[in-house]
This record gives sequence, structure tokens and C-alpha cells, in this order.
Amino acid sequence: MMKRFLQAIIFSVSVAGFAGMAQAQAQVAFGGLQHDASLPVEVTADQLEINQEDGSATFRGNVVVGQGTMRLNAGQVRIEYTSGGNATGEVSKMYASQGVVLVNGAEAAEASEAVYTIGSGQIVMQGGVILTQGDNALGANNMVVNLGTGQAELSGQVHTILQTGGN
Repeated sequence: MMKRFLQAIIFSVSVAGFAGMAQAQAQVAFGGLQHDASLPVEVTADQLEINQEDGSATFRGNVVVGQGTMRLNAGQVRIEYTSGGNATGEVSKMYASQGVVLVNGAEAAEASEAVYTIGSGQIVMQGGVILTQGDNALGANNMVVNLGTGQAELSGQVHTILQTGGN
């Protein structure tokens, strides 16, 4: 895992010199473990609004979504259900916005917004993405996390900050 992380950092640093020429892309491990997307989803928030017409639920204020060891915090999360027009079916997608923070294992990622598709186990984060892994950080415009494999792909002006341990 560390070797793959270092390869991604070397790649993103080497691409930084060409930032004006092309969009960069890097792959890194996220969470160090695979995530079981079939686990129940627990949501807490200050407020809940249910839309009977489209079968969605919108949580607002201090929203915390938990699934296994993964946590997502945001100002607002809109949930869509698979049963269409009935907010008692299975959760299909979650749309998070307003300061999204995703934590899985020792890694954390921040972005303006995120979409979690439960069935595919994929999270797409957009807008000023910052991924921290220990003392190191990666930034990009977008990040796609595959929870089944534990891999993340960053794209769009990928950049990194490396802690060398020197003074």
C-alpha cells in the first residue's frame, strides 16, 4: 500500500511541472481496507425533510452518516431511495454538500460535495478535494473512491504536500 501511495505521489509531483499542459490523474489507496456497502446506513442530523413526491429525504445541519467504520459529515445530505416515490425503500444514492468530510480508517477526505452510490460502492467527491494520509496530503478537483477495492482516483490539477521529516 505504501509503495502504491509513493508511486502516486511521485507521479503527481512529476506532473505538477506540466500543470498548464494537461489535467493530472493519480490513484492511491483509501482506507487501507475494503468497505462493506451492504451494511446498514445510520444518519443523524438537526433536521429532516421528507419529499413524498420524489421519495427523497433531506437531512440538514450537523449531518453524520455512518456505515461500518466509514463516516461522512456534511451540512446537508439528500437521500434517494430505490422504490421511487416511497421513502421506506432501500437507500440508492446520497448527495452530500456544504463542507463534506469523509473518514475511512486513518485517511480523511474533504470536498465541496459528494455523491455516494450505494449499489456500486462508489463515492465521487468534487470541488477542492483534499485527501490526507498521515502527514501527507493530496489535492485535486475530483476524487472517485471505490469502496469495494479501497482505491481512490484523483483527477484535475492533482497536487501533493510531502513531509520529509527534515528541518
